[in-house]
Amino acid sequence: MTVDLPAALDDLVGDASDGSGSARGPDAAGSGAGYAPDRALLEVDGVSVGYGDVEVLDDVSLAVDAGEFVGLVGPNGAGKTTLLKAINGVLDPNSGAVRVAGERVADLSSWAASRRIATVPQDTTVAFEFAVEDVVEMGRTPYHGRFGGDPDADEAVERALDRTETAQFRDRSVASLSGGERQRVVLARALAQGTPALLLDEPTASLDVNHQVRTLELVRDLVDSEGKAALAAIHDLDMAARFCDRLAVLADGDLLAVGPPAEVLTAEHLGTAFDTDAAVLPNPVTGTPAVTPLSEPGDLDRTVHVVGTGAATARTVAALAAAGATVTVGPVPDGDVAAATARELAAETVTAAAFAALDPDAEAEARDSLSAADAAVVVEPVAPSLGALASGHPAVVRVTTGAVGPAAATEIVDRTEAVDAAEATGSPDATGLLDGADRTDADTADARSVEAAGPERSVDAAAAATPDTVVAGIRAALDRPAEADD
Repeated sequence: MTVDLPAALDDLVGDASDGSGSARGPDAAGSGAGYAPDRALLEVDGVSVGYGDVEVLDDVSLAVDAGEFVGLVGPNGAGKTTLLKAINGVLDPNSGAVRVAGERVADLSSWAASRRIATVPQDTTVAFEFAVEDVVEMGRTPYHGRFGGDPDADEAVERALDRTETAQFRDRSVASLSGGERQRVVLARALAQGTPALLLDEPTASLDVNHQVRTLELVRDLVDSEGKAALAAIHDLDMAARFCDRLAVLADGDLLAVGPPAEVLTAEHLGTAFDTDAAVLPNPVTGTPAVTPLSEPGDLDRTVHVVGTGAATARTVAALAAAGATVTVGPVPDGDVAAATARELAAETVTAAAFAALDPDAEAEARDSLSAADAAVVVEPVAPSLGALASGHPAVVRVTTGAVGPAAATEIVDRTEAVDAAEATGSPDATGLLDGADRTDADTADARSVEAAGPERSVDAAAAATPDTVVAGIRAALDRPAEADD
């Protein structure tokens, strides 16, 4: 079938002809007179774009090779959509040039440009109630001549519908679809277009988690198996790091950093681009960088030394840093997630070799850090030799493996204050205050197991490594330091 292209979609797929009255074959889409295999398929060279007196992009340069997936990341208003529109020819740069397959986009007809670059826009609204199959076939418009059809249209449309899992919608009106379903249909249209370069503006914004992964996996496969050059503005930094070969951070109209995700997603770059503190650690499943934005630091103006290893220790370190404490850590095996978290949060860290006896130098360094700390946190389970390091500290909080919720942590603090008062008056009820024989709710039962560990203020790692729990334990420990015989 042949579908007339509405004017509203013309900037996506271009005119049906270059004026010659015929359509060239798909092979022409990936070549150009100035293209050489050793140069990038998509080149942005010193591009500046403005709206009136407002400059949005300032001398931006970027290259995307054939067979490469580049993620464009940055805060809202950074100019990501503007850059994509300058690349596909919708906007004319004030200066600079965009080339695809060696040819300047500005020198190409809309028809010719549309056979080289396909775009999946952020706004997927279609003005008319076309059937889904008709919308996907609009991607083949650049291959229709004025007097000839497109013999490859049916195969291209079927393949696009199949790859985007939208074939079941083929006869439905596009207006009847959800935002996520419509997003996949627009992606199908871009795939049917059969271009060597693919631009995507927030392609996963309206999708559920399942289809976010499937969509980026599809783009990844197109890049790997068909050699496409893909450039996508992606809001989710973790997804971008997982699927893209390189990331380009756009901030204030300029590229702040370009490179592999592990090199680009750093606390420094994220702080500059997004104006926020963040921790960047390897995702334990994918191994790719995972970004965790951090809250504004709290008011715990104390130095706290943490002893322990593993994920519970990492969470405790992060909670204390978020509370505003100056955190030191160790000894901890180099390569442990707690060590990586501490370094990412700029915490002074004492490291030691894994599966080996504690090195005397590391032990001495850890003891120095403990001596300088206002409080010590021991995250269990911990080797006796490590736990012994903190045993002499006057203010110890023991983060346990039991499940202690916020209510239990608060009760520990409250009951500690009651014990202090009872002991000060010589009340015989001081011990009973910690027994909690009549408490029956879940948090209280968990608190009982913590209190049984001893007078040291204990907080559970899984539920307590937050400012509301471990910090409460620290404040209590500082108010009533442990006695020498505790």
